[in-house]
Amino acid sequence: MKHSLFTLLLLFAFSLSAKGQKPAYQIYQGNGKAINYHKLLKKAKKADIILFGELHDNPINHWLQLELSQDLMSDQLIMGAEMMEADNQVVIDEYLMGWISSKKLIAESKTWPNFTTDYLPLMELAQSSDIPFIATNIPRRYASIVYSHGLDTLNHLSPSALAWIAPLPIVLDTAAASYKEMLSMGLGHGGENLPKSQAIKDATMAHFILKNWHEGEQFIHFHGTFHCKWHEGIAWQLLQMNPDLNILTIASHLQDDIQRLDSSQIDMADFVIVTPSNMTSTR
Repeated sequence: MKHSLFTLLLLFAFSLSAKGQKPAYQIYQGNGKAINYHKLLKKAKKADIILFGELHDNPINHWLQLELSQDLMSDQLIMGAEMMEADNQVVIDEYLMGWISSKKLIAESKTWPNFTTDYLPLMELAQSSDIPFIATNIPRRYASIVYSHGLDTLNHLSPSALAWIAPLPIVLDTAAASYKEMLSMGLGHGGENLPKSQAIKDATMAHFILKNWHEGEQFIHFHGTFHCKWHEGIAWQLLQMNPDLNILTIASHLQDDIQRLDSSQIDMADFVIVTPSNMTSTR
């Protein structure tokens, strides 16, 4: 009896302590229901392709990317990211084989400013687990060409240049809310070419995901949340290429109050990771 009472007191004290903590994030289902990480993991294990949309400088997003990758780890897992451009794959493979150092990798590929803190841990995990890490993004110079001169300009590239781009012509989802939003943002700054430059990125990332994925395997891909929110972008492009794929989308969002998902974010993705608006930045 004394033992049971002591246990109850401990549980009560722990409950009070937990309530006093400041939560760093909350995960929601697309319908707005709050869930825990393990439910997300359970769903993720059943997906062919996991599209993890991040806020690029959000430390919680990057930590959860690493945790989820570790928890999904198997010899059937493939990792890949927007942050690495397709024409750098040879250098990445040399790093994964242990032939070059991370310092050499950074020097010889176009890494982002926050690569060392946010993306190198993912590549280190791939290296130590002996699994592929795929550079999926279009080389930025070609995206810039589309932004400045339009999609048709890509038809004049050499065959060796086209090897790093999704097969042309790409299909553009003109009804996508995210592209319409971008078009309204881009007036006077690239105009109608701004969403096209994003579409070629989405199509190229989808292309290299599918090029490196085979049935029975699982691909987890990291990218800005814009590229998969509302199940558009990469997700839409993937389904044009293979309608039978089981795709799970994860989006990220900032809110002042993380205890309830903003109504504007309902159905933004299969799961939404919400962090406080005053979350610290990694760059």
